[in-house]
Amino acid sequence: MDRTAFNAGLAELRPLRDEIAKLEKSLAKLVRDRDNRVRKLGAFADATAAAVAKAAGVSIGEVVALVPRLDPTPEHARARLRTSPAAPVPASDAGGPPEGAVVPTSPVTPAAQDTAAALPTATPEPAEPVEEAPAPANEEREAAAVDAGHEPTPPTVRGPGERIELPSVPDGPAGEAYTAVTENLFSQRPNFTQGSREMVFLDAATGVMAGRGGEVRLDLGARTAEEILDAVLTVAPGTERVYITAGAPWHADAERYPTLKQAVAAWLNTESQRWTVDTGRGRDRMAGHFVHARQPVGRYTRVGAERNAEHVEIRSVGEWFDPAGADPLLVREAFVCLWKALKVKWPDVVLMGSPSQTGKDLWARTIPLKGQWAGGYPVLSQELRGLFHATAGQGRTELILPPGIPAELPGLVEYDRTFAYARHTWRSPVGVPRRVTGAAFAKLTEAEQKKLLMSPAHLQVRVTVPDGWEHVGLLPAPISGDRNWEYPSAPGATFTTWAGGAEVHTALSNPFGPWRIEVLDALVFAEGDPIDKWSKWLKEAWASLSAGAQIHADACQRQALYLASRAVRSILLFGIGGFAQRPRLVTGTTSLDELHLVPEGAEILTHDERQVTWQRVSGFSRDPMAHPEWSASVWSGARAALLSMRMRPENVQVGALHVPAGQVVAFRTDAVYLTARHDWPYHGEPGDYLLKGHLAGPVPAPASEDELLALRDKGRAALAAAGGER
Repeated sequence: MDRTAFNAGLAELRPLRDEIAKLEKSLAKLVRDRDNRVRKLGAFADATAAAVAKAAGVSIGEVVALVPRLDPTPEHARARLRTSPAAPVPASDAGGPPEGAVVPTSPVTPAAQDTAAALPTATPEPAEPVEEAPAPANEEREAAAVDAGHEPTPPTVRGPGERIELPSVPDGPAGEAYTAVTENLFSQRPNFTQGSREMVFLDAATGVMAGRGGEVRLDLGARTAEEILDAVLTVAPGTERVYITAGAPWHADAERYPTLKQAVAAWLNTESQRWTVDTGRGRDRMAGHFVHARQPVGRYTRVGAERNAEHVEIRSVGEWFDPAGADPLLVREAFVCLWKALKVKWPDVVLMGSPSQTGKDLWARTIPLKGQWAGGYPVLSQELRGLFHATAGQGRTELILPPGIPAELPGLVEYDRTFAYARHTWRSPVGVPRRVTGAAFAKLTEAEQKKLLMSPAHLQVRVTVPDGWEHVGLLPAPISGDRNWEYPSAPGATFTTWAGGAEVHTALSNPFGPWRIEVLDALVFAEGDPIDKWSKWLKEAWASLSAGAQIHADACQRQALYLASRAVRSILLFGIGGFAQRPRLVTGTTSLDELHLVPEGAEILTHDERQVTWQRVSGFSRDPMAHPEWSASVWSGARAALLSMRMRPENVQVGALHVPAGQVVAFRTDAVYLTARHDWPYHGEPGDYLLKGHLAGPVPAPASEDELLALRDKGRAALAAAGGER
């Protein structure tokens, strides 16, 4: 450029300067007008910073600066940060969200944090492996009680194992909501086909990725979310779902954090110049990250992409099955086998991100088009859903210690119920329940009482263990701590609990003598089969894949079919767990200089010199798939079957109550651990007891769950060496 060109450029630049000055003056006037309007709106008694910020197109922090009275910062957030050093704060596992809870987070880029803190919502995603998930935490019970219409009470500090009181159905008009449904909310058959998502399978340890084009090796750098997304999208543009088959990149810096969950949250929210958290789009899109210690979900969108934006999920294939060392190409083949098996019954099947999402979508496509429920299944009232959430536990997990068992065991034998939950879907509660109070129950004839107890019902009962009882406990009692439930067995022990009809019937008809059961309240449903067709079709797919895994000539194809059969199992188990619908737990991150963005009632999980990570319970959503009455019914039936179940072909009773007292070592959801083998029939059908491990004695009695699992693994290896599972 010469002097003449330079001077000409200056002349052209001056008019732009003048035009910009005019526009800036006009903009300043508009901003002053907006700020004045914000101040006026802030004077409204019911105004909230979030609502005003959204309308004005500014952050909550800017609104609070103009109208200080709208500051939503919880006092506990200020107090906690004033008294804590700038380092990660340990969070109790019991106080955090249960594994599988939905926790959408704020964006990973600071510029987007304001919006995420104001709008951190997402469609709930169901629980992770519900067959091994703990019962609802105490904090969740309290939240559910509030949602159910009870007055909140000051938090009580309890020691582990202390008996707690479950909510009851209130008397009078307040109790009417517990025999009602949510207005204009039904589970209905969808009239659209799910959109398929392009997916790839990535071994984050080796960088090997499998997709439509076969296998390729990627350079993943430091394996941050940003580097993984950049590498994948460069080779496979259009990818919308990345399944990690091995490597767990979210655990890379786990040693720096008190818990795995905190390490995962930090990895998901690592700052990125090119990717930010996905805020959702469309009816089947979910917003925010899902923080889970081992099965997290990262949802991202490219920064600055408005039209045709890229939306990508990073997920663990462990949601579906344990890949057991399978390479990404074989894992992809397992998904192909799964899709083909499901397509037999569901021609429009689309594999969604998780087994739970897939399971609920497949179930919705079995809702009848004719008959009583052609218009859809009604969703229970929020009060009743809250009651089920607080009072219906999941699988039984219990370790029995000496003197209940010998200090030295003659052996440890594991019996695991094959595809157990699939056996308990043939009958479910439907419609609006009717309430039968304790006084009304007492007036019924013996035949009427027996009929009610055999009906699909959720019962509040006062239980007394009979004198002379020497066997395991039969009904769950609520306690504080990580487990949340214990099973009292000491003679004379009395407690009040809620239980399903299957468990109450087992307690009254057990082979050693009936327990004393006083019915205090009952919610009795009509009998139906809303999930039976769905379950039968999944069982058929499972049986087909399992058979192929046994007889296929190719070893790799046998493994792919086996993994696909495990995925079907996950679809049913997690689908049932998804019907339970827990209160949403929402997580977000906020910079330290904008603490007013932390929502009211939030708990600070961690913080450093830049930002805090918080969590809060956001209550129940209007989810048309929420049917906790079905989950509770299946879980109750499964717990009862661990105690006693009839094998009809042989007319033989099996289960923990059909072995001598003192032989039961532990329960783990679908499994029972004994000190001796028993000749129980096994036909490979759902619910049958499979001999899965046998460790010959003498064996020291396990004193902890970790010790039990170590002995379990040895027992499985010993049985395999001796000839394998029966």
